[in-house]
Amino acid sequence: QVQLVESVGGLVQAGGSLRLSCAAPESIFSFYTMAWYRRPPEKQRELVADITSGDSTRYADSVKGRFNISRDIAKNMVHVQRNGLKREDTAVYYCAAARYGRAVYWGQGTQVTVSS
Repeated sequence: QVQLVESVGGLVQAGGSLRLSCAAPESIFSFYTMAWYRRPPEKQRELVADITSGDSTRYADSVKGRFNISRDIAKNMVHVQRNGLKREDTAVYYCAAARYGRAVYWGQGTQVTVSS
């Protein structure tokens, strides 16, 4: 069973920064697009950012300029650096591995709360 292991989120003040990381098996990391999704309270899950095995990136409009996704090939990890956090960034964040535009494997999710 494929496991994606996310780092722990937490409570952050508005305007602050937080980096989330996700570790994946090498067989997944090398061939899948790695992505971060989030589910805000009482809303549907949405794509935050993703990065292909060729390092092409994509971001949701709401996080462009504030979030940066990157891959650590040596450690089979994907990171998302989140700066300028806003209350609306409060959500459960999920790491995912996707193929052909569809998320196939999921992490367990980690809560991030941004306080004003």
